[in-house]
Amino acid sequence: MADTLSLKGAPLQQLQQSDDFVRRHLGPREDEIQEMLEELKLSSLDDLVDKAVPHKIQINAPLAVEESRSEAETLKYLKSLADKNVIAKSYIGMGYYDTITPTVILRNVLENPGWYTAYTPYQPEIAQGRLEAILNFQQMTMDLTGMELASASLLDEATAAAEAMALAKRSSKNKKSNSFFVDEKVFPQTLDVVQTRAEHYGWDVIVGPVTEATSHDVFGALLQYTDVNGQVTDLEPIISKLHDNKAIACVGADIMSLVMLKAPGEMGADVVFGSAQRFGVPMGFGGPHAAFFATRDAFKRSLPGRIIGVSVDTRGNQAMRMAMQTREQHIRREKATSNICTAQVLLANIAGFYAVYHGKKGLTTIANRIHRYTTIVAKALQNAGLELVNDSWFDTVTFKAKDMDAVQDRAKAALVNLRYDGDKVSFSIDEAKNQTDIEELIEVLTGAKADVLELDSEAKSSIPASLERTSDFLTHPTFNDYYSETDMLRYLKRLENKDFSLAHGMIPLGSCTMKLNATSEMIPVTWPEFANIHPFAPEEQTTGYLDMIKELEADLVEITGYDFVSMQPNSGAQGEYAGLLAIKKYFESIGEEHRNICLIPSSAHGTNPASAQMAGMKVVIVKCDEKGNVDVEDLEAKAVELKDNLAALMVTYPSTHGVFEEEIKHICQIVHDNGGQVYMDGANMNAQVGISKPGEIGSDVSHLNLHKTFAIPHGGGGPGMGPIGVKKHLAPFVSGHAVRKVHSVEARDGAVSAAPYGSGMILPISWAYIKMLGREGLRKSTEVALLNANYLKNKLAPHYPVLYMGRNDKVAHECIIDLRQIKAETGISEVDFAKRLMDYGFHAPTMSFPVAGTFMIEPTESESKYELDRFINAMVSIRQEVEKVRSGEWDAENNPLKNAPHTQSDIRNWDKPYSITEAVYPSPSTIESKFWPTVNRIDDVYGDRNLICSCPSIESYQDQD
Repeated sequence: MADTLSLKGAPLQQLQQSDDFVRRHLGPREDEIQEMLEELKLSSLDDLVDKAVPHKIQINAPLAVEESRSEAETLKYLKSLADKNVIAKSYIGMGYYDTITPTVILRNVLENPGWYTAYTPYQPEIAQGRLEAILNFQQMTMDLTGMELASASLLDEATAAAEAMALAKRSSKNKKSNSFFVDEKVFPQTLDVVQTRAEHYGWDVIVGPVTEATSHDVFGALLQYTDVNGQVTDLEPIISKLHDNKAIACVGADIMSLVMLKAPGEMGADVVFGSAQRFGVPMGFGGPHAAFFATRDAFKRSLPGRIIGVSVDTRGNQAMRMAMQTREQHIRREKATSNICTAQVLLANIAGFYAVYHGKKGLTTIANRIHRYTTIVAKALQNAGLELVNDSWFDTVTFKAKDMDAVQDRAKAALVNLRYDGDKVSFSIDEAKNQTDIEELIEVLTGAKADVLELDSEAKSSIPASLERTSDFLTHPTFNDYYSETDMLRYLKRLENKDFSLAHGMIPLGSCTMKLNATSEMIPVTWPEFANIHPFAPEEQTTGYLDMIKELEADLVEITGYDFVSMQPNSGAQGEYAGLLAIKKYFESIGEEHRNICLIPSSAHGTNPASAQMAGMKVVIVKCDEKGNVDVEDLEAKAVELKDNLAALMVTYPSTHGVFEEEIKHICQIVHDNGGQVYMDGANMNAQVGISKPGEIGSDVSHLNLHKTFAIPHGGGGPGMGPIGVKKHLAPFVSGHAVRKVHSVEARDGAVSAAPYGSGMILPISWAYIKMLGREGLRKSTEVALLNANYLKNKLAPHYPVLYMGRNDKVAHECIIDLRQIKAETGISEVDFAKRLMDYGFHAPTMSFPVAGTFMIEPTESESKYELDRFINAMVSIRQEVEKVRSGEWDAENNPLKNAPHTQSDIRNWDKPYSITEAVYPSPSTIESKFWPTVNRIDDVYGDRNLICSCPSIESYQDQD
């Protein structure tokens, strides 16, 4: 009551700020901000910026973006943009289909922060639910494709095709060949991305009829099943001849069609890939969608991305983890199989749950209905005297139009979207279409009404008997036990309860920026006006999307100081790749295509050298000094030595070590003076927004992790978005698109993603984040991120060495604490610290990156002082526990740190020399609210030696101790 009364007589402006998003986004209250400033002996946030950030890079004026809007105002305006989009009946297909997301999955997974705010499962003991869900996705993929091994998902179908080509090159025994064959009937966006990738690897792409695949000397071939026109081709004889020629057979497949069609693995395919979008994930103007990727066990070491495997914990109980982690890109760097370290976990989970929800029976019903409707329409076309291009189909038919203008006029009037190609028209049927839709479609295509029931009696399946599926699938109990919604709901909740997310507590991961993903930012994602739009829908139907995207681009241009932003890359690693390609294309345009050397500091993210290698560049490592800064002398020496061929420097700012390097402008100038371009990795942009601009520091291009700085959630390991900002001279060389022209610039390069605007459905999140924070809120968010990191650094410094600090002993938005001496003296390692933090109710910080034996900690601006203090107290308490080991009070091997994490099962058979309270209730907050890991520490060595990437038997769950 006192707070309400105190507002009497207050200015109207103050009353209007009661719905203040800035205040809700920031964790610390104003009085807590002052307390933390006092701890740092600072007078204000401006004083902090003055002390921490080099003056030469600070901007002198506020950002020229709008003032903050309330959540209600923002959603109202965004709804007005969404209303400009037209939701037509889409029959375009080409890898994107209307689908029906089961509402129990929509509400409890896609719209649930317990699922979408989790992080990549690097700490598997507190990610068992998500790992099981991804294992379901892998099992589903293997069952439907007929392959032996499947990955945890890739970014999209076209990216998966490019990765298949790369696997083929690595694995083919035809080592002399430098050519890859692509079926001319693949989706055009797939061909676009494959050609882009091949060009920069220096490979030749041969495009032709699928029957000519074996007529060329190739290391591999990409075959489409079914093809873009809908034809179902028996690939077995072609694959057999490819194998005779030592070539690898890669098959792009429609996942729903595999319910009815013979599995490509049974035809001898080496790789099978495609999009899982139509398994319950909205089209969303192109994404995010999970691509599936399956291969033979023999090629497991060449598989791109992640694989979830089954291992055991220290009690011998079954436990899941990310398998073959030694292939992770931050370890293999330029020798990595791919720069793609991002999966599409949230979307793969949805697709896997869709299969669990429907099971074999439900999927078979859906697939049969799709095929039956398609066959009815095909029969109507034949009865109307129209010539069909394909004589077999699953869901897509192409025919030659007698009067194209009339078809297009009728389609436009009925709000029906078809695919047009010269004199040919194609339509694709999906699960969302009903009998009324089919009747309307027939009238649009033929100009006459038809009796669907009569056509149904006449229509016969076009699938050849030899290509009908006979093998079983989805036989595992997981896909057969959850028929009722009650059972499904409880299954989803049971898995969710095994996962630690931002809904439980702070995830202080350095470089990963696990900040608030506000509900108001998330709500528009599932609005039909954004969710149900095909990426290739006519432009006049997508004006709301384009208006929103243009506004977001304009804000990002202002925030970064670049001249243009390309929204296409749908991960940070893909943004790196796209940025380097723009640099490469620019040099080609000015006759300096020989420039191919990329300088990369030794501290860089592992995706940097992997991306440079993919762009066809040679990586040269630059040293860092003892303070973690780029060694300017070494940089200059190498830039001068290599100046005739220098293409780029990739540098992260603030540095990967978490400091604002004083010499960053000089570093950029050195590279420019020697003919190169500067790529600034945007991973740490959360320390720059509103304070400095990479485009004004001297860089030419950056990718922006919208899933870090701009609040798109990590989704348990994906989705992400990595648009690039570029200076004017690079703008013409950003990614174009073969199907739909990207607005605002005449892009001269090929596509890097399947959709022209990447994962368009999640762009409203970052748009809303910027609108609701506004110019002052964006800067204050950065200031508080710096404050939280420096406060945490100050509080931990008496207990742990802080490895790197910048000017005035300040860090940027993250800090690195050194645990190596503790390990040397006591045997307690950084892994022990990470697992023990789980007992305290925390996800561990980033471990052993960029320096082995360290923690890199980033609290973000969204965490409250209470949560920071809770984490600090946990770290101090663990430090005291280390002393008990050092002194001999606790056994060196049988102690809470070495045995962490502890589970509820441990309590049933307690056999430790320390108390249960010491183990599982080590702090007051754990007594008030306890997050329980569901497995003990996982045995990574066992998992690597016994690679099992399919769902275990149901008995193995039941037999656990």
